[in-house]
Amino acid sequence: MSGSGQTVWRVMGGKVLSGPFLVAGIVNVTPDSFFDGGRYDSVEAAVEHALTLAAEGADILDVGGESTRPYTAPVALEEEMSRVIPVIRETTLRLREIGDDRTALSVDTRKAACAAAALDAGAVIVNDVSACSHDPELLDVLGQYQPGYVLMHSQGAPAIMQESPAYGDVVAEITAFFEENIAKLTAAGLPEENIVLDPGVGFGKLLEHNLAILRGIPVFASLGRPIYIGLSNKSFLEKLLGRKPGERAMATAAATALAAARGAGIHRVHDAAATVDALTLARGIFPEGISV
Repeated sequence: MSGSGQTVWRVMGGKVLSGPFLVAGIVNVTPDSFFDGGRYDSVEAAVEHALTLAAEGADILDVGGESTRPYTAPVALEEEMSRVIPVIRETTLRLREIGDDRTALSVDTRKAACAAAALDAGAVIVNDVSACSHDPELLDVLGQYQPGYVLMHSQGAPAIMQESPAYGDVVAEITAFFEENIAKLTAAGLPEENIVLDPGVGFGKLLEHNLAILRGIPVFASLGRPIYIGLSNKSFLEKLLGRKPGERAMATAAATALAAARGAGIHRVHDAAATVDALTLARGIFPEGISV
């Protein structure tokens, strides 16, 4: 929750997503994602999962075809597009059929061509873990289409990001990264109100960095853009609590509520229903939002 108690994000086509919090449901169309790899790797299964997440309260459906867990190899453009574009297209049609004009489609990609095809197929948001560093042409796509954009910090590509993460002051360095890249994006033609900020928990960070990031959410929020955060089933929960991937649901809900209390307004998760419960509870306790 922000200090005003409201999160507002403009996405492609002038659509505005707003509420006391926003939930982005994860739709992994991959065989190797760390939590649910292979579970939804057919178009039919992925679309049904997306619709379930929407019914559970997800405001955004984030569809990805390339795992970004540590040490993973990149996926070829053609393979990634064959995974995500049919799911985005079919989910868009199904949402239209049931009269759902609230739920927004997002594509989780680092590649310009995949982003453009997804936006043509019905997505209105690009979630890019590389901040346009993997494919500089993505910057042109963002300026042309003007989608919602998740600007995420990562120290290195997924294949190498966990080899030796090091920071002097992780919060200050990520804040400077955000300032520099917001300027780059707006210069390319992407309106600032279309940008949200993801400090990249688990992306080139050790446990102490991840905890410092969560404490530092109010600092990132001071830049004036909504904070988008992905804590769902992340490995830092295992390092802190000793919980394996299938045992982190309660910890995920607690961490998400605590991040909301710190000022995070958009939450990327596997379990939309539990997240809505956790955030509704946090909202009930702190109706105006807090930054403790």
